[in-house]
Amino acid sequence: MMTEIPVEEYLCTRIRRTEQALMGHHEAVLRGYGLTMTQYTVLLALSREGGMSGAQLARACGVTQQTMATVLTGLQNKGLIGRQPSPVHAKVMIATPTEQGRQLLDHAYQEVIVLERALTDAFTPAEHAAFCELLERATTILTQQTPRAETKPTT
Repeated sequence: MMTEIPVEEYLCTRIRRTEQALMGHHEAVLRGYGLTMTQYTVLLALSREGGMSGAQLARACGVTQQTMATVLTGLQNKGLIGRQPSPVHAKVMIATPTEQGRQLLDHAYQEVIVLERALTDAFTPAEHAAFCELLERATTILTQQTPRAETKPTT
């Protein structure tokens, strides 16, 4: 028998509202830099990892390789990344940020990090640590409960 909990109190509803607020904030900030969230995430990944292939970036950003190809073309057309053939696989292109891309990322990051600091400041150190642990636990459960494509029955 289902326990009747108002939908606004469902944890999934609260997580979704929080995610929507976070994405709305980031998208508004990044729009001022002419970046989408995915473009920003690509530049952030490249700044941390160095050169990466489109497939690696697609996995890191949670998008398809086709979507990533479009994102990379847009970033290259804006002069924010360069792409060179991989020294290991000539058909694989490795993306790296340009100096212009690094500078734009740095400016956008300085504005995005303001929210991170505000959120951190909203909690005591113990609350912050507990909240992070609870979010990790929730992420684990959400991942475990997500059906895998290969486990679905075929019709």
